[in-house]
Amino acid sequence: MTQSNPLTGTAFTGLPQIGALFGYDGTSTSTHFCSGSVVASNTGDLVITAAHCVYDSSSGSLLTDIAFVPGYHDGQQPYGVWTPSQIVVAPQWLSDQDPDYDVAFLVVHQSGSTQRIQDAVGADQLGVDPGFAALTQVVGYPSDTDQPITCTDYTKQFSPTQLEFDCPGYPDGTSGGPFLTDVDPQTGVGTVVGVIGGYETGGDTSDVSYSAYFSDAIDSLFQQAEAAG
Repeated sequence: MTQSNPLTGTAFTGLPQIGALFGYDGTSTSTHFCSGSVVASNTGDLVITAAHCVYDSSSGSLLTDIAFVPGYHDGQQPYGVWTPSQIVVAPQWLSDQDPDYDVAFLVVHQSGSTQRIQDAVGADQLGVDPGFAALTQVVGYPSDTDQPITCTDYTKQFSPTQLEFDCPGYPDGTSGGPFLTDVDPQTGVGTVVGVIGGYETGGDTSDVSYSAYFSDAIDSLFQQAEAAG
């Protein structure tokens, strides 16, 4: 991994395990509005994203009419459409949108198939208590384009419970995109140590992105999702 030069979000063709969240009516996808990535699990069917991507605070309910499309780019859905059978969000987010818990796990499946998403596209490892400063690749899907963007820079501590990533070019739609460390240059798979979210639901401007720090509480949420899968 090397630091991006220029230091800005740059469009690319994407990575298989990272995708976009779309509206879904049971037959076809509509527009994409957030990002996510497959995280390695014993069940092989988990996607990580931001809690604010899958929870409607106005109605107080989880979104059910959504789908995850891994590897999406330029209108193509190379690995198909995957829909959640379970969405796991921490009660601290559900009760008062605590930014330290702006993380969600989706248990996903593909209609008519028994294949696990992890086997189809690969998966990033979950990094718990990773520290605050590390060379990190962040990938997300701007809502107004059909290509993901990528940037690699060093994260830093914003607060005892929040990571900060300073790289311009991450607008609406990139929320839920993974913070990846130790990325294999051949496979593009790494360790996910954050997702765009947390403070200001990921940042009020496109220049700075945040993530809840992946503490033991996030690991517990992951284990809950794994049990649900």
